[in-house]
Amino acid sequence: MKTLLNTDSLGKYVLQGYDAVAFHTEKKALKANPYIAADYEGYNFLFASEENKSVFLQNPQKYLPAFGGYCAYGISLGVYFPVEMETWEIIEGKLMLNYSKDIQKLFHENSEENLAKAKANWDKTIS
Repeated sequence: MKTLLNTDSLGKYVLQGYDAVAFHTEKKALKANPYIAADYEGYNFLFASEENKSVFLQNPQKYLPAFGGYCAYGISLGVYFPVEMETWEIIEGKLMLNYSKDIQKLFHENSEENLAKAKANWDKTIS
């Protein structure tokens, strides 16, 4: 299974330089320290602390964003949209993001069906 992750506009960092662990542990979008970095399968992650970096490296799969960090609603439609970090939420233990707050509302209008469609489309993408 290949790893496909959405990176910032420069193609440099996953999650636009936000700490992947903090979403889960601190329940917020936390801008990371550019000097605390880790590589995972050729992708660059930044962290707010050495502790969060260590936690990530112990179990990266747990902290990878769902659908590679692309818009969950977009993936349900089979399209790769960029995301706004303020749309983050944890669903089924995974970080999910959307294009905008309005798109996030659309996703939640039928979240079970949209999530199922997104999972099916994503499985086709990474297999």
